[in-house]
Amino acid sequence: MAYNETLADQIRLCLALQTDVEEEKMMGGLTFMVNAKMCVGIVGDELMCRINPTLDEIVLEKIGCRRMDFTSKPMKGYIFVDETGINNQTPLLYWVNLALDFNEIAKASKKKKKQL
Repeated sequence: MAYNETLADQIRLCLALQTDVEEEKMMGGLTFMVNAKMCVGIVGDELMCRINPTLDEIVLEKIGCRRMDFTSKPMKGYIFVDETGINNQTPLLYWVNLALDFNEIAKASKKKKKQL
């Protein structure tokens, strides 16, 4: 599945002041790692954000936002936002900043050991 290149460029602009950003293709989309931790990404045309799980209920009330269910199991602290949720009332920068705020306290996932 291809991801939205325009959205990718917009996210790059939002992350321009961050010093440790890497892009990785995963989950059929593009993920932006900040400080070696998953922060935001794109799956198809949707924005994926890793946010503080305590904010789930608040942000899930916003238009275009839903809990991430990529594996058919809803994941607390991970949300998808469709294009209706990224507009002038709730701009992309709002969502990216939510993810960046949590990134500061989030734990990095354990690296898988490479098999020989």
